[in-house]
Amino acid sequence: MTVHSFRPPVATVRRDAGLYGYERALARRGLDPVAGVDEAGRGACAGPLVVAAVVLGREIPGLADSKLLTPMARERLYDKVVARAAAWSVVVIPPDEIDRQGLHVMNVTGMRRAVAALPSVPGYVLTDGFPVRGFPAPALAVWKGDQVAACVAAASIVAKVTRDRLMTELDSTFPGYGFAEHKGYNTPAHQDALRVLGPCAHHRFSYVNVARAVRGAAMGDNGAIEVEAGVA
Repeated sequence: MTVHSFRPPVATVRRDAGLYGYERALARRGLDPVAGVDEAGRGACAGPLVVAAVVLGREIPGLADSKLLTPMARERLYDKVVARAAAWSVVVIPPDEIDRQGLHVMNVTGMRRAVAALPSVPGYVLTDGFPVRGFPAPALAVWKGDQVAACVAAASIVAKVTRDRLMTELDSTFPGYGFAEHKGYNTPAHQDALRVLGPCAHHRFSYVNVARAVRGAAMGDNGAIEVEAGVA
């Protein structure tokens, strides 16, 4: 039995084609609808990894990479995307799953889960940055995809806003870490809080700075290990 790999018809995207150039080129080859996939929280040491998949269906004015937008602009565009997109999905991967399986493995797994959660199989998938196998449709990794492909930009906004809201909620449950401000990224203020408070249940214990804080919490001022005495 011979297995043939799928090769879509060649589609050329001009440099000046704009943010919707990839979707238009793929649609001309009958490979629509196109799903864009992106994540938020990859570089954080606390909180979940959030992955979103978005099929736009129509243009949304103002779309851009979530990192290039102000928080207020992201919130406005989030509302537009979820209201106007043909389909969208969000997958939230908790820190303990990242610790068990590894960040990259869960990033790829999250992208597969997000596409699988769409109500129907897309004709094509665009991912940001690196290639991902295992989608139910042909896919392409686009360098800086959240800046050059509208559906990936939309996914970046949905993932970012979803995660920011989760981190703000987490701040009220675990005050003192500043989650509402730094969103779990390793800022100086976050590192200071880790040294004083130690990690909470939503930190990623496989990360070096968090593991260092765990070791520090178990050490006394003189460097000796502190052992809590108890009665059996």
